[in-house]
Amino acid sequence: MSKLNRKISMAPMMDCTDRHDRYFLRLISKNIFLYSEMIATGAILNGDKKKILEFSEFEKPVALQLGGSNKKELVECCKIVEDFGYDEINLNLGCPSKKVQKNKFGACLIKEPDLVADCLSAMVQSTKLPVTAKTRIGYDDVEDFDYLNSFVEKIKNTGVKTIILHARKAILKGLSPKENLRIPKLNYKMVYEIKKSNPEIEIIINGAVTDTDQIKSHLEKVDGVMIGRAIYQSPYFLADIEREIFQNNDILSRETIVEKLIEYVSNEVKKGTRVNQIMRHTVGLYHGQRGAGKWKRYLSDNMMARDSDFQKVKHILSVVQNNEKIEAVT
Repeated sequence: MSKLNRKISMAPMMDCTDRHDRYFLRLISKNIFLYSEMIATGAILNGDKKKILEFSEFEKPVALQLGGSNKKELVECCKIVEDFGYDEINLNLGCPSKKVQKNKFGACLIKEPDLVADCLSAMVQSTKLPVTAKTRIGYDDVEDFDYLNSFVEKIKNTGVKTIILHARKAILKGLSPKENLRIPKLNYKMVYEIKKSNPEIEIIINGAVTDTDQIKSHLEKVDGVMIGRAIYQSPYFLADIEREIFQNNDILSRETIVEKLIEYVSNEVKKGTRVNQIMRHTVGLYHGQRGAGKWKRYLSDNMMARDSDFQKVKHILSVVQNNEKIEAVT
């Protein structure tokens, strides 16, 4: 198995990084490593596996992020995920939501390093795929290098070779998941120190990265950068990343991306997919362009149209063509 390139990755985001979003992002970027949204072990074991896990080969490389803390269930899910053809399995140790805590997975597991180690060891032994972990740098009143480094050491000893560190601690009580993305202070320095103390493993940094200068700065100290909101809110940011980080100038224009989505939507509608399930991910495609508001309004007003009216779908997707072409802000 060839080594996966995690230099730049798209963060797993609930209700965002589904297969339609990943297909859309792959049209823009050939090199970014993509992650699914977090999927609980129970959903896989008790739900429609094909509906939950199926994806297009075009999306690859792509990782599946699992949520859970039951060793037996995690092992079973690893085998299922491997059979579906994913490139990596990631364990979520960073989500702070109350619902996730209630089910004993996500950021609350930072408090239980031995349980985490048992789970990851079993996962590593159950699959040929690389198993990785995504976590925060601390929780509640705990933001201590020694604690985090000990946690990383336990993870490392399971055979996990890649750890993604969101450079904020998680506040488990009193803050919503959205507030947990901005209120706890960023501590990039601690992530850099973890890499310095653990040079033999891959450390990916995550948290409030918004431009290529920041990416370049981080890459001087860690192995990779994971980005979430900045890409989801402005997907064509990936074009800058392709040019400046991967030195790739073979990038599709926004208009060509829209044209290719016409074919994708056409095929998906025939399978029963609703137009808005795809197009909701494209709202930010023209972010920073003159007329971007027109694109957003048009999508908002029309993407709930009857899916059988595909001529209207085509019109939605081609709104920026010809006389309605959106221009860059100068």
